Amino acid sequence: MRKNCNVGGQALIEGVMMRGKTGIATAVRKSDGEIVVTKEEFIPYSKRNKILGLPIIRGFVSLIESLIVGMKSLNYSASFFEEEEEESKFDKWFQGVFKDKSNDVLMGFSFVISMIISISLFVALPNVVANLFKKFGIENTVMLNIIEGIIRVTLFIIYITLISKMEDIKRVFQYHGAEHKTIFCYESGDELTPENAQKYTRLHPRCGTNFMFLVMIVSIMLFSLVGWQSLTQRILYRILLLPVVSGITYEIIKWMGRGESYLSKVMAMPGLALQKITTNEPDLSQLEVAIKSLKVAEGIDVDD
Repeated sequence: MRKNCNVGGQALIEGVMMRGKTGIATAVRKSDGEIVVTKEEFIPYSKRNKILGLPIIRGFVSLIESLIVGMKSLNYSASFFEEEEEESKFDKWFQGVFKDKSNDVLMGFSFVISMIISISLFVALPNVVANLFKKFGIENTVMLNIIEGIIRVTLFIIYITLISKMEDIKRVFQYHGAEHKTIFCYESGDELTPENAQKYTRLHPRCGTNFMFLVMIVSIMLFSLVGWQSLTQRILYRILLLPVVSGITYEIIKWMGRGESYLSKVMAMPGLALQKITTNEPDLSQLEVAIKSLKVAEGIDVDD
C-alpha cells in the first residue's frame, strides 16, 4: 500500500488526464487506436507560495487550478476528433478573428458560460424555490437553508442522471471509472496492468463527485450563519463565501482520502453512491489509456 499517494485525474473524451508527482499527463486514444500521451511539468500554486498553501486557502486555489487544467485537457482531447469533422463557417470565422488565441478565447468563453449556468441552476434557482417556503410560514434560517440545500442536491442528482444517458457522456464516465480503478491499483501497490486494475472498485473517496456533494452539505451549515436576506444578498453571499466553502470541503476530502475511521467512511457514502452514476465500468482498452497516463504523470517507465 502506497501511503501519501496524491495522484488525481479527470476523464476526458476518449482519454484520461492524471496529475502526479512529476507533472500532468494526458493520454488520448485516437480513432485509429493509437494512444497519444503528452506531459506537462506542473507545480501547484499552493506549493509555490506559503500563503496559498495554508489550510482552507489551498482548497480554493486547488479548485481554480483544477478547473483550468481540466478545461485545457478536455479541449486537448476534443481536438483529436474535431480534426475529423468538416470545419464550419463559424469555426473559420472564429479562427480568422482570434488566430492563435482561438483556443484560449473559446476556453474562457466556455468557462464564463458554465459559471453563469451553474450559478443560475445551483444557486439562484434553489434560493428562489426555498423562498417560497418562507411565504408559507417557515421563518427558521437553518430550516430554510436545509430546504435550499435539499433542492440543490436534488437538482444536481437530476442533472447528472440526465447527462449520464447521453452516449458520449457514457464513454466519458467509462474513462472516469478507468481513472479510479487505475489509481486504486497504484495505491494498493499492485502491478499496473489493465487486468489488475479491472479488479478494483470504480468508486473513489477523493473523486470530484464527492467534492461537489460535500460542497452542498458544507454550504448549508455555513450559509445558515449569514441569515436569510433578500434574494440578491443571498446569491451575493453564496458567491463571496464560495472560497471558504470550497476550502473547508477540500480539507474534509483530504482527511477522508487518508482516513480509515468509521466517521470518514460514513461521510464518504453519499458521494460514493453518486459515483455509481458518474462512473461506468471500463473495458481493458480504456484502462490501458488510464494506466499510460498515470505512469507518465508519476515518472514510471511506460514499458514497465
